[in-house]
Amino acid sequence: MLDVLVIGGGNAALCAALMAKERGASVKLLESSPKQWRGGNSMHTRNLRCMHDAPQDVLQEVYSEEEFWQDLLKVTGGQTNEELARLAIRASASCRPWMAKHGVRFQPSLSGALHTARTNAFFMGGGKALINAYYRSAKSLGVQIEYNAEVIEIELNGYEFKAAKVRYKDESGEVLREEWIRAKSCVMASGGFESNIEWLKQAWGKNEWGEYPVDNFLIRGTRYNQGVLIKNLQEIHKADMIGDPTQAHMVAIDARAPLYDGGICTRIDCVSLGIVVNKQAKRFYDEGEDFWPKRYAIWGRLVAMQPGQRAYSIIDSKAIGHFMPPVFPGSKAQTLEELAKLIGLDIPTFMQTVNEYNSGVQPGDFDHTVLDNCRTSGVSPIKSHWARKIDTAPFYAYAVQPGVTFTYLGLKTDSQARVYFNKRPSRNLFVAGEMMAGNVLGKGYTAGVGMTIGTAFGRIAGDQAALASKAEYANLG
Repeated sequence: MLDVLVIGGGNAALCAALMAKERGASVKLLESSPKQWRGGNSMHTRNLRCMHDAPQDVLQEVYSEEEFWQDLLKVTGGQTNEELARLAIRASASCRPWMAKHGVRFQPSLSGALHTARTNAFFMGGGKALINAYYRSAKSLGVQIEYNAEVIEIELNGYEFKAAKVRYKDESGEVLREEWIRAKSCVMASGGFESNIEWLKQAWGKNEWGEYPVDNFLIRGTRYNQGVLIKNLQEIHKADMIGDPTQAHMVAIDARAPLYDGGICTRIDCVSLGIVVNKQAKRFYDEGEDFWPKRYAIWGRLVAMQPGQRAYSIIDSKAIGHFMPPVFPGSKAQTLEELAKLIGLDIPTFMQTVNEYNSGVQPGDFDHTVLDNCRTSGVSPIKSHWARKIDTAPFYAYAVQPGVTFTYLGLKTDSQARVYFNKRPSRNLFVAGEMMAGNVLGKGYTAGVGMTIGTAFGRIAGDQAALASKAEYANLG
C-alpha cells in the first residue's frame, strides 16, 4: 500500500511530498489541474517572508522573530494562533537551504518592490520557476505525480484516513473515470475555495445597496481551487474548522484583469502615493497608513465594501517612478476635471474631494522609502504618510476591483499539522497551505507570509505523514 498520499499541487503540497520522500516513504501527488496549469496559486507568487538575525545572501540587515510577529499581529488584529504563527516564523529562518537543495534559486528584492529587501527573499524566475524546480526534484526522487486528478471525497474510519476518491479528467475536462486510492497517511494541501464563485456568493450575501459584491470579484489565481475537500471535511466528516468564510487575502487589482489567473501583474501599487475614491467620488480610507507590503492586502476588502465594488486610484505625475508600473496604462488627462469625466465620476464631487484633500496636506519631507512626515490635517479620512498635493499634470486614474487571492476558512490544526475532529487530532491525516492558513491569518495579510505558512506546514505535514505511515508516529491524541 502507498505510504503517503498528497492532495494538491502547489508549494505546500510539493514541500510535503518532498519531505515525505526524504523520510523514505512512497509518495503519490494528485494535482487537479492539467500539467500546464500545475502549481495552484504558488505559480503566481514572487517571494517568501523570512526571519533572519543577520544579513544573508539576498536579505539585508536583520528581521527578527519579534518584528515578524509584530508585523503579523498588526495586520491580523490579533486574530492569529501565536504558537502556530511563531512556528512558521522560526521555520522561515532555516528553510531556504532546503529549498535550494531542491533547485529553488533566490535573488534580491526587485526594483520597485517597496520595502521588501530586508524582509522577503525573492524567487529567481518567480513562483513558476519555484514550482518547476520542485516538480523536477519530486520526479527525480520518485514521487508519483498525476495531473487532472481531482479528489472529491475522502474515506475515514473514525478520525483515521483510509482512502481518497479521485476523479480523473482528460485535457478538455471530461470525466474519464473515478477510483479510490488507499494510503497509510495523507496530506491535504489543495487550496482554499476562492475559485468557487457560488460559495463566495453564499458567504458574502447581499450588501446594503442590494448588490451581491461577489458579482464584481476577480480571482487573482487558479480556477481549480474550488474548496471541494474543505466542504467534504466540514459537512460530511464534521472536522474542526477555523476562519471566517468572508475573510481572504484580497487585493485591489486592475478592473480590466481576467476573472482567473491574472496574477501579481494585475496589482495596482500606487495607492499609497495618491488618493483612492469610490464611485461616488469620495475617499474612504487612509491611503498612507503603513508601508505598502503591510497594507496592500486590505484594499481588496475595502473596495469590496464600496458601492459597485469599484474604486479609482488617483495620482499625479509626481508619483511616476515611485511604484511598480502596472501592465495596463491608466486613464490619463491634463486636468482633474477631464480625468473625472474619463472615468465616469461626478465632476463637482470629485473636484471637491481633491480640493479638500489638497487643502489638508501639510508641509513635509517626502520620502516613500520611510514612514515620512507628509500627512494631512483636518481631512477625513486622514492620510498618515506620503501625502502630497495632487496638482501636477498629467493626472492618472486606475480603476480597481477586489481581487481574491485565497480564502481563510479552513481546517483547525496544530504544530504537527494534524487535522482535528471533535477536538481530537487524527493519527494520519494532515493539512498544509491555504487549507489551514486561517489558523495564522484570521484576517489581513503581509507580503510573502502565505508562502511562509505553506512552506513551514508543508514540510511539517510531509514529515509527520511519513512517520505515521511507518508506525514511528508518537500517538499524542
